[in-house]
Amino acid sequence: MKHPYRTMNQMMHERYGKKIRKICIDGGFTCPNRDGTCGYGGCTFCGERGAGEQLDPTKTIREQAEAVLSNAPADSAWILYFQNFTNTYAPADVLKARYDAALIDERIKVLDIGTRPDCITEEIAALLAEYAKKYEVWVELGLQTANDQTADAINRGYHLPCFLEAVRLLKRYGLQIIVHMIIGLPGETREDVLRTVQVINSVHADGIKIHSLFVMKNTVLAEQYLSGAFQPITMQTYIDRAIDAVTHLDPAITVHRMTGNCLRDQLLGPDWIMQRDLILTTIDRRMAADGLQQGSLFDPAGCSM
Repeated sequence: MKHPYRTMNQMMHERYGKKIRKICIDGGFTCPNRDGTCGYGGCTFCGERGAGEQLDPTKTIREQAEAVLSNAPADSAWILYFQNFTNTYAPADVLKARYDAALIDERIKVLDIGTRPDCITEEIAALLAEYAKKYEVWVELGLQTANDQTADAINRGYHLPCFLEAVRLLKRYGLQIIVHMIIGLPGETREDVLRTVQVINSVHADGIKIHSLFVMKNTVLAEQYLSGAFQPITMQTYIDRAIDAVTHLDPAITVHRMTGNCLRDQLLGPDWIMQRDLILTTIDRRMAADGLQQGSLFDPAGCSM
């Protein structure tokens, strides 16, 4: 079934004529929101492995890449994704050494860097631009929400102007930007979701990852959930708001993800997030039944900041 939005697979087929797969790398980084630079404990929803629960930190960076590439077909194509924690949180020479340790094969087409806006500097943007001479370079920024009150409540550690400045800097160096947003953050409304989409449209992001909020064990959010202070949204509400998001999204922006996922043994709730196929199928069918697609409600005039 063709999705009613522009997917990453669609984009990569257009560029490379085939499916492109992802190698997720633990680069050995931490986060300024954990070591005291801007805060402690990380975002309230972030687990102890910083979204890298499935990765093996005992392997070197090169070993992690080799473990996948050694058994990969000769004609395959790969995205190298530095995934967990903040993968620009180090001096430029350290970053270069770690990126180079994984860029070991011509089948790698994309260098994908997960990071935070407050860890983007001119020097780092210039370094990434050098890699862009050979690879596609994607910089993934964890915005999550455009509402600074929510940002404070989840201990994000920076405000919206920081995000906007980082995007301007990265765009000036010609780098591609993927923005993460979360639906279901504590206290957020439909209007908050639409405002976050408006901001993502306004900065002309290249891609978006839309996540559902879930509760992982051993997080601040888990404490709030177990005490009754936080109640996750229902699957129906998530689907409604995901459709709101994608129908208001600029059609030029690629949708890299439409829901979140979690290792089952790390999940406290809600259980419905494990039903990924059902969520995606329901979104597709609802949009088709209502004659909707990505950008159906997009208003270019509403993009100015």
